[in-house]
Amino acid sequence: MSRPSPNSESVEISLTPEEGWHCTHIYYQFDRTVLATMSPALLEEGSQQLRVVLDPQGDQAPERIQTSIVSGHKADFGLMLMDPDPLRIDAVHQRLLASPLGPALSSTYSFVSITELSEYVPSVEQYSQRLVAEGESEGSPAFQAKVAAYTKREPMMRRQRLTPDFPTWPATCFYPMNKKRAVDENWFCLPFEERTALMAEHAKTGMKFGGKVSQLITVGVGFDDWEWGVTLWARNPEFLTNIVYQMRFDEASARYAEFGAFYTSYVTTPTEMLRHCRII
Repeated sequence: MSRPSPNSESVEISLTPEEGWHCTHIYYQFDRTVLATMSPALLEEGSQQLRVVLDPQGDQAPERIQTSIVSGHKADFGLMLMDPDPLRIDAVHQRLLASPLGPALSSTYSFVSITELSEYVPSVEQYSQRLVAEGESEGSPAFQAKVAAYTKREPMMRRQRLTPDFPTWPATCFYPMNKKRAVDENWFCLPFEERTALMAEHAKTGMKFGGKVSQLITVGVGFDDWEWGVTLWARNPEFLTNIVYQMRFDEASARYAEFGAFYTSYVTTPTEMLRHCRII
């Protein structure tokens, strides 16, 4: 995560980040006792309002909104929301609570964060230096081809980290994480070069799952209790356990990472979520 210079006179007063978007993961559970007291007409009206609130094409919808059915007891459904305006994101939550289904909804977990361009993502110049360090001859055809490919790919990588599109893949997983500050295992005391090398190793493991798993890291430092949030999307649920397991052996994870609760869910429409949860 790059750090801007704290020059207060040049910073515009705004809720909108200079680059990137706000992000909230939030999970809900239906209170069946409350639902049992609602008339069929009220349930229908509440369901219709929920569909309107969670419609990605709605007039008040944030830039990104994804609904998923949560596996297990931690929640019934989850939302992933992204927008330059944090209040536009929170308005989704407030509109749900204010709807006829609001009394039957309780939020079981949330994570507030912001997108980032990681300091460990190399610039074109840094990538070129890495190639030389790995044994490529500067100026060789292979070197030039790799640099050209990275130069073409870098803007897309930047956009996907800061203002990402959500994959349409069916399985998704979210978990928060910290980097350790233990004695002899303090990530933040390591030299930048060492941290960069460890993260490069970690990234290589993830690249093995290209086309199977897509990952987004958002930063919760200063926003929530955990430092980062990891969102994974997969073509098949088995790829989620495969990538998490394999990446646990990388030193950046095995030695320096701490993880919170995992929320696994399945991407769907608001209507299908209501049907799955036996609301309609």
